[in-house]
Amino acid sequence: MSIVRVEHLSQQFLDKTLYDDANFQVNDHDHLGIIGQNGVGKSTLINILTGQLVPDSGKVLWKKKVKVGYLDQYANLKPGQTIKEFLQTAFQELLDQAQQLEEIYTTLAQDTSEDLLEKAGELQGSLETRGYYEIDAKVAEVAQGLGLDVLGYEHDVAQLSGGQRSKLILAKLLLEQPDILLLDEPTNYLDQRHIAWLADYLQHFEGAFVVVSHDYQFLNQVVNVVCDIELGKLTLYTGNLQQALRQKQADQRTYLKAYASQQKKIAKTQAYIQKNKAGSRSKSARSREKQLARMDQLTPPAQKHLAHFNFPYVDNKNHIILEANDLLIGYQAPLLSQKMNFSLAMGEKVVIKGFNGIGKTTLLKTIQGLLPPIAGEVSCVPTIQMAYYEQNLNWSSPMAEPLTILQQQFSAQAPKDLRRTLAQTGLTQQQVTSPIKTLSGGEQVKVKLAQLMLQPANVLFLDEPTNHLDDDTKLALRQALVDYPGTVVLITHETDFYDSSWIDKVLDIEDNLH
Repeated sequence: MSIVRVEHLSQQFLDKTLYDDANFQVNDHDHLGIIGQNGVGKSTLINILTGQLVPDSGKVLWKKKVKVGYLDQYANLKPGQTIKEFLQTAFQELLDQAQQLEEIYTTLAQDTSEDLLEKAGELQGSLETRGYYEIDAKVAEVAQGLGLDVLGYEHDVAQLSGGQRSKLILAKLLLEQPDILLLDEPTNYLDQRHIAWLADYLQHFEGAFVVVSHDYQFLNQVVNVVCDIELGKLTLYTGNLQQALRQKQADQRTYLKAYASQQKKIAKTQAYIQKNKAGSRSKSARSREKQLARMDQLTPPAQKHLAHFNFPYVDNKNHIILEANDLLIGYQAPLLSQKMNFSLAMGEKVVIKGFNGIGKTTLLKTIQGLLPPIAGEVSCVPTIQMAYYEQNLNWSSPMAEPLTILQQQFSAQAPKDLRRTLAQTGLTQQQVTSPIKTLSGGEQVKVKLAQLMLQPANVLFLDEPTNHLDDDTKLALRQALVDYPGTVVLITHETDFYDSSWIDKVLDIEDNLH
């Protein structure tokens, strides 16, 4: 039985058709993954399902009394509320019942009426049956699984970083146990260990879920249905992601053959009409012209705007370009108990590993001089030139267009060169001149990568650059980093993005915990 049905869905965005008379449904136990290139409308579809966006046409029909859980990155967090208190609100109905029972017990000290005793018994039974006395254990299980326990259960939610907020909201959502989960990029702020925990949790989730993720390794583990968005159509495939992609490739080969055959037939018919429309066979030519007009012509195959990245390199003759000696990182207090000692060589490709919150981003900022060390020092050769990709998508002027953003930052560059750089990332002319906040997450990441392509450097620092990117763009980015002659220091939770074929060193800062 379906939990939600979408019928005759159409949605236009600027000059682009996201969906054209599309239909699909999610059944009771579907674990459905949504895939597609950046900007095809994956997150938009989630917004339509949640009612945040009203489509141009079509209907969303939900099963009655269904409990929907949505990963809302902008959920209200009250200052002064602790992590534990926030997570416990997932059981608010049980907490209210417990409070009601406490009030009844207080009243029973003076009034032992049958009605009150009966009500107390009903509430007590309900609390026991529905797991009120296991709340703390359930909270601890999910908090530990997503790495929130290391922050401390008494930590003020208002003091959490963006990534920590996302994990907290996801944890509460899982604790609420809805009939269907709607998850948009749930792994973006999780490290490898916590992604593995979430994958296991979702595999055993009894309800349905719809998940948008560009982490194909994660997606392949958790889904049994795939919805592919392309050319305004929603195509459903049964099976895991690998099976879906194999079926899609087979369908595309069949379609391309049919399209090529039809185009050949059209060209032959048009040639016949052109040759005979004024001669003795004009009647036959007009007949074929009518047949051609009635023909249901296949849509041309999609032309992908593939990305091509090229990061400008400034020559550096030094071998060792940076050294960290007895380094302690943090803000008011050290994040790690052990001092770090390491060096970076010219041309070296390095991955920084460690669980979320341990200090990977803090380390990146410290070795660039953006944060002072708690102790120790970082020394660099004078010829070092750094460029930094930060993972957040915060823009000082959300209504500014990508081209304008680049013109303000790189005023010495000619507009045509800035346009060319943006085009290299796979952005269209329409996207380049649209407000940045209207672009998808992946399209915004491409703007940030364009900024990096305009900064000559010999060391690239990249903090989760694959977040939001589709598979084709990730492959292009990976190849650019492989080809880059300079040093690359990379943080990523996607372990299949890198391997020993091009990474020289893995710096696991968990080794500095004890």
